[in-house]
Amino acid sequence: MQPNDLERIARQIRRRDLQAVFEAGAGHIGGEMSCIDILTALYFRVLRISPDAPKDPGRDRFILSKGHVALALYITLAKRGFLPEDEISTFLKPMSRLNGHPNCNKVAGVETNTGPLGHGLPVAVGMAKAARITGATYHTYVMTGDGEMQEGSNWEAISSAAQFGLNNLTLIIDHNRFQQGAALKETNDLAPFAPKLAAFGWDVTEIDGNDMPQIVPALEKRTARPHAIIAHTNKGHGISFMQDTVDWHHKVPNAEQYKIALAELSEAL
Repeated sequence: MQPNDLERIARQIRRRDLQAVFEAGAGHIGGEMSCIDILTALYFRVLRISPDAPKDPGRDRFILSKGHVALALYITLAKRGFLPEDEISTFLKPMSRLNGHPNCNKVAGVETNTGPLGHGLPVAVGMAKAARITGATYHTYVMTGDGEMQEGSNWEAISSAAQFGLNNLTLIIDHNRFQQGAALKETNDLAPFAPKLAAFGWDVTEIDGNDMPQIVPALEKRTARPHAIIAHTNKGHGISFMQDTVDWHHKVPNAEQYKIALAELSEAL
């Protein structure tokens, strides 16, 4: 798919995400909106995967370490054919398998359970190392939040990936500058990330993470070392009153806000 096709799908996913959060009365809409473009590029162009064989040993792996934005992943997986699209309406309902954090035992296409922050990247390093040991050719991708990079386990994993020379690993940092309750600069601001990762021995690419023509080549880039993509994104991207506002980490729109947001996303379709 070309960038304009991917942009169209990303807008459709954003609209469905907004609807699902409003209907469920819960979710993490700000961080979902910031990372949907990257998820779309991964699942509709980059990843070597098939909904007909979700456990194919040769498949590429993607881990959503910032598991609280599971809804965006569910919608992307549904649109890609891993689960029925109408199942999205069950999000967070009793007995639904679409929980607030992804569960690999319940949802096809989910590689590992995530939620506690700082776990996804270490698991991804293990997957990439396993491929190296067994001679497998799959590539492992992992997406973290920028606030999540405050977890020490991530930096241990970053060091290990460089030590092992894991050029089959790509880290994507969703750098939307906000975490739960505060701006990143008000807590433990590790930005800029690029020089720190480079100091650990990683190749680093910085992009506008809401711009598809920049996202696609960054994800497809292959280097001699582990590759980190610093994706500069906007919290609440695509919805004017949500964008870059800390309240929308997990706030739910009221009826009037929902109507405004739906109209803005519909205009973009």
